[in-house]
Amino acid sequence: MTSPLRIVLIEDEAATARNLEYILSAIKPSIEIMATLTGVTEGVEWLTANNGYDLIFSDIRLADGLSFEIFKEINTVKPVIFVTAYNDYAIEAFRNNGIDYILKPFDEDEIRRALTKYDTLIAPGREVQQAKIAALLQQLQSATKNYKNSFLFHHCGRLIPVETAKIHWFYTANDIVYAHTADGRQFIAPSKLEQLERQLDPGLFFRANRQFIINRHAVGTVAYFFNGRLEVIIHPSPQEQVLVSKARAMLFRKWLDQ
Repeated sequence: MTSPLRIVLIEDEAATARNLEYILSAIKPSIEIMATLTGVTEGVEWLTANNGYDLIFSDIRLADGLSFEIFKEINTVKPVIFVTAYNDYAIEAFRNNGIDYILKPFDEDEIRRALTKYDTLIAPGREVQQAKIAALLQQLQSATKNYKNSFLFHHCGRLIPVETAKIHWFYTANDIVYAHTADGRQFIAPSKLEQLERQLDPGLFFRANRQFIINRHAVGTVAYFFNGRLEVIIHPSPQEQVLVSKARAMLFRKWLDQ
C-alpha cells in the first residue's frame, strides 16, 4: 500500500491556506497535511523539529519576512513548490529547493501540474530520488543573484552615484523612501522598501521592520526592548527608533553573527 503524500503548507493568509488544502485533497484524497505554518519563526521551529514530510508548499512573502529565510536556516533537502502573488522571486525560489513556481490566484490545474512534476522526482515507495533532486537543484542554483552595487540618485538638479555599501540605512515615511549614507547625506530612493529588499545583498542588509532596512556596518549596539523586541542603535542616528520584532529577533541575531 502506498503511503500518503505528506505535505507542509507555509501560508499566512488563512483563506489561501484553506483553498490550497481543499484543492490538494480534491486532487489526491490520500494527501496528508502535516502542518500549516504562518511565518518565518514558526516555520524554522516546526521544520527543525520535524522531518516526516515529503513536500512543502510555501508562500514567499510572510508577515514576518520572506520564506527563503526559513530554508536558509533549516538547510532542508525536501523539495518546495512556491505559491506567491509576485513574479520576481523565481530565481531565488529555485535556489531554495524550489521545483515549481505558481502565481496567485492559482487553480486546480496548476496545482495538479506541480504535483505531477513532483511525482517525476520520486521512486516507487515514495522515496525521493536524491540524485535527480540534487541534479535539479544544482542546475537551478547555478543562477547567480546580482545585487545592486550602486544607486544613482537625483539630488538638487544633479545625478549622484553612491556605492550601495556606503548607504547605512533606508527608511520609509509617507510613501517616500530615504537613503542615508555613512557620511550623513540623505537622498530620496526611487524604489519602495519591498523592491529594495530584493535588490540588496541579504548578507549586508537586513529588513529590520516595516520602515527600516539597515546595513550591517551601521549597527552600533543592540539592546533588549519590551516584549522580546530588540532596539538597534545605528549610525548615523535616525530620528525614529529602530526596533526588531520578537518574531524576527532570532533571524537578526544570526544575521549579525555570520
